[in-house]
Amino acid sequence: MLRNLHDVVWVVAANGALARIFESNAKKELRELEVLEHPETRLHGRDLETSRPGRTFQSGGYGNHPVDPDISPKHHEAQVFAKILAERLEAGLNKGSYQRLYISASPHFLGDLRPHLSQNVIKSIIQEDHKDLTKLSLDEIRAHLPFLI
Repeated sequence: MLRNLHDVVWVVAANGALARIFESNAKKELRELEVLEHPETRLHGRDLETSRPGRTFQSGGYGNHPVDPDISPKHHEAQVFAKILAERLEAGLNKGSYQRLYISASPHFLGDLRPHLSQNVIKSIIQEDHKDLTKLSLDEIRAHLPFLI
């Protein structure tokens, strides 16, 4: 799937708390570039809740209600991490560090990540997989990459 000898593919293996970024070149080599961690996502919900949810007042009515009660603190932290990862991917693309992107992430985290990806990053994606490969060895990850086989 590499278009020419100068194309570099970044491979991202991610879940809500960990992202491993790899680089592959035309020689089909794979090397780990960076590890991003977000340990807050691994904390228990009660450890993430430092205070009660924010509250807002209804216009034209009485009383108030919690802001965004449907999002758990753990899910909120996964969304924060998704934004951090998306910003890192955007920065790498803008610097010319890669031309194509392969993302393999746990299904839930992939759903959190997509809304944060810029159109340019989305255009660079050659494939997405709904698998969490973060705990696999380099050789095991390589075996999951069709363009390296």
